[in-house]
Amino acid sequence: MMAQKTDADRIKEVYKLCKGHFGDVRFVGIKYHAKIGWIAKAQLGDAFENLTADGKTSTDAIKSLRSRVKKIIKRYNEV
Repeated sequence: MMAQKTDADRIKEVYKLCKGHFGDVRFVGIKYHAKIGWIAKAQLGDAFENLTADGKTSTDAIKSLRSRVKKIIKRYNEV
């Protein structure tokens, strides 16, 4: 039986995706913002913008960010 995935596991997965595709990754994490809710953020190197996603829970936010990163990588690979 597989252990339950934690937000930390998901953050590591997003970090690996970003590192493998974009190269330079400064920060991947989640924080709570009073007006918006949970925000997941990937801060990439100088050549790229920051990627953010929000959600009702911290898990939703990091899953949303992972999906966004995967879409960007897929779009890039199609070009």
